[in-house]
Amino acid sequence: MFLGIDTSCYTTSLAVMDTQGRLLCEKRTLLTVPKGERGLRQSDGVFQHLQNLPRLAEEVAGEVGPLKLQAVAASVCPRPVEGSYMPVFTVGTSFGRSLAAAFGVPFLSLSHQEGHILAGMWSAGVDWPEFYALQVSGGTTELLFVRQNNGLKVAELGGSADLHAGQFIDRVGVALGLSFPAGPAVEKLGNEALEVLPVPVSVQGRNLSFSGPESHVQRVIASGEYAPAAVARGVEKCVAESLWRVLRTVRKEHGAKPVLFVGGVMANQFIRGFLAEKLGDEAAFAQVRFAGDNAAGAAVFAQKFTN
Repeated sequence: MFLGIDTSCYTTSLAVMDTQGRLLCEKRTLLTVPKGERGLRQSDGVFQHLQNLPRLAEEVAGEVGPLKLQAVAASVCPRPVEGSYMPVFTVGTSFGRSLAAAFGVPFLSLSHQEGHILAGMWSAGVDWPEFYALQVSGGTTELLFVRQNNGLKVAELGGSADLHAGQFIDRVGVALGLSFPAGPAVEKLGNEALEVLPVPVSVQGRNLSFSGPESHVQRVIASGEYAPAAVARGVEKCVAESLWRVLRTVRKEHGAKPVLFVGGVMANQFIRGFLAEKLGDEAAFAQVRFAGDNAAGAAVFAQKFTN
């Protein structure tokens, strides 16, 4: 058995894989954000992870029985670059290292970003040697070049210069009276739209921006000119078009390669459909369940890369 752990900004997650890469158990819980707030302080996230991990571990053991671990992997930082750090990831790291020491098995470190990519590949059933990956969430909007070579080699090619796509969606959702995180509620509201708010797209080359579009949308909300559903669908369309324009530029500059879409925003069916129509068979999407934060990618990492 291989145990994966991820303690991100808003989700505590555990997952167990067997030696064949089959998911035996996956447990996660969202961190609690006070109503009306648009996020959590890192210290509050750390506290909640400390409360959640023992309970989730008990649920895992109750479902799969006594753990016979061969390795433990945990997300230890946001991205696989020097200096990448967030306090919330120290909780999963400490928990994982303690378990590995107690069981006498290897502990493997990976980044949260690598976990997203691996969960996406595993859930989409692809195993490309090299590809582009778009990670789109509340904490990241990045276009990456990924190569498999005894692990993952990840290079950033483009992304957001300010707000991330998930932040844009969440801020608009909160302004519309929806609870944070607002992604699923914005999608549900957008499905009721009878018209679509035109939202400006701000893309320059391989960089995109959501601060200008957000300011525009906030002014529209304050004016009451458009129904909330029209606003929601307009925001979704702006995000989808922005991602496509950046991706189109990179494919022109660096060549056409298959594209993997991961991150919480990529659970949105409207955005997925827009991009799938543009790319056809060259696109793969993490299963909706594994698009957002989860520990399956960490478990895959342990299963694939334990010597």
